[in-house]
Amino acid sequence: MKNLKSTLFLTLALLITTISNPAIAENSMSITTGENSVSINTGSKLLLRYPFRNVPFKPYVQQLFSPAGVNILRDAPVDHLHHHALMYAIKVDGVNFWEETPTAGKQIHKSFTDVKTDAKTDVENDKRFEMRNAGFTELIDWITSKKELLLREHRTIDVCQGTDLGATLLTWQFKFELPEGTESATLTGSHYHGLGVRFIKSMDLTGTHLNADGKPGTVFRGDERLLRSKWCAYTANADGKPVTVAMFDHPQNPRHPATFFTMTKPFAYLSATLNLHKEPLKVVSDKPLVLRYAVAVWDGKVENERIDELYQHWRSK
Repeated sequence: MKNLKSTLFLTLALLITTISNPAIAENSMSITTGENSVSINTGSKLLLRYPFRNVPFKPYVQQLFSPAGVNILRDAPVDHLHHHALMYAIKVDGVNFWEETPTAGKQIHKSFTDVKTDAKTDVENDKRFEMRNAGFTELIDWITSKKELLLREHRTIDVCQGTDLGATLLTWQFKFELPEGTESATLTGSHYHGLGVRFIKSMDLTGTHLNADGKPGTVFRGDERLLRSKWCAYTANADGKPVTVAMFDHPQNPRHPATFFTMTKPFAYLSATLNLHKEPLKVVSDKPLVLRYAVAVWDGKVENERIDELYQHWRSK
């Protein structure tokens, strides 16, 4: 009962904060931390759902909606039950956090901090960006099947919208630290391990991948390609409505620009990777690993110039 009262109080406080400004009241952001998931709404419409408890192996973004209300994420399809919509997974010291098997690692939710909403105006190159945003920071333990702690993660997820923004923009930042007494951890993975997006079924097969450099990418196998770029996007019809989804890599990330994995057949997928299948990355005790990515969702087919404009705005913040 105490936790329920705390959740209701937090939700009410955040709602009061956002609607106190009548200019944004109609589409105000609200965030609710429930027993098992976080929900972020714009007005009465769901914008994001994030399950964190009673999930088999990892917290993840289960639903993410375009400004017009189109969800672009598919969770646990029958062909790959471990594909959880928008998720982050790699291997740590040989322990697999991507596939979900009896010996796989798990990302365990510990707590939330800094749950908040906000509204602001940015001016950049004489262009105004009116934005409403909501987000949270989560403490996550990465553990083995034998309950051994390998990594401690501070995960910050922030989602924003605005009439001048033109898109739903989700920022996902990680800070990985080692547990006390551990000197290093080695990150590896398959060529698709990283921050991955599994799209809804109607976006499979017929969409088009594009990137900041107009590169075709290198064929890895079948329809799978790898390419390095500061951003990569996918445009397709989502239940009959055209959408464009872009993933951004921050210039301060190690190995920038990211190595993006793309495929369209037999299903569409996009992920930002650290090229770990070729070059493992070591995290050491005195230097936490910080990674920052973004996922932008537009209604309609969007030209490269518009994607790059939002990328440049995001990277400058």
